[in-house]
Amino acid sequence: IEAWKIQKAMLVSVEWRGPGRVVPWLRLQHRHSYAQSLTKAYDRYATTYLAYALMPLVLGYSAYSLTHGEHKGWYSWLIGSLVGAIYTFGFVLMTPQLFINHRLKSVAAINTRTMAYKAVNTIIDDLFAFIIKMPTAHRIACFRDDLVFLVFLYQRWIYPVDPKRRNEYGLSGDDYAARDAAQRAAASPNAPAPAAR
Repeated sequence: IEAWKIQKAMLVSVEWRGPGRVVPWLRLQHRHSYAQSLTKAYDRYATTYLAYALMPLVLGYSAYSLTHGEHKGWYSWLIGSLVGAIYTFGFVLMTPQLFINHRLKSVAAINTRTMAYKAVNTIIDDLFAFIIKMPTAHRIACFRDDLVFLVFLYQRWIYPVDPKRRNEYGLSGDDYAARDAAQRAAASPNAPAPAAR
């Protein structure tokens, strides 16, 4: 699924490098529609400043863990600190969409099935966080997803849906409407074919 999402969001090509051109090298480029948009500027702005704001928290957590926590050795402390950094920067990578929605005062179109998938995924994460024994940091990381999802739902409630704006899957509201019309036409043999764009 992640490889499919990357292909939708970026242009992926393979270059052969090295002596004799035997080493494959993936080249990733932004699609033209993203590279020229305000979304890219807001995305970079949000990610940069949120990372700068949360970096002292990661360093403070590592220092606190080193001085007050009990570890079996340096390796144990290092792994724990890196896990905290991964959880923090995972949060940093989830929030730019919320910032973009706020700056553009609109939300990208998402069809009902995708929204239901996101809601079920969030609920299942919460259930597993309560049922399965896991470290507290991982349990908190499950609930940070809830926070981001709730803020997204709030933004969806207060801001209008922009049918021209593309979502994280590379689809716009117009694309969803065309796909739904094509599915309805395929399901009903007597219905006229949708108009071409």
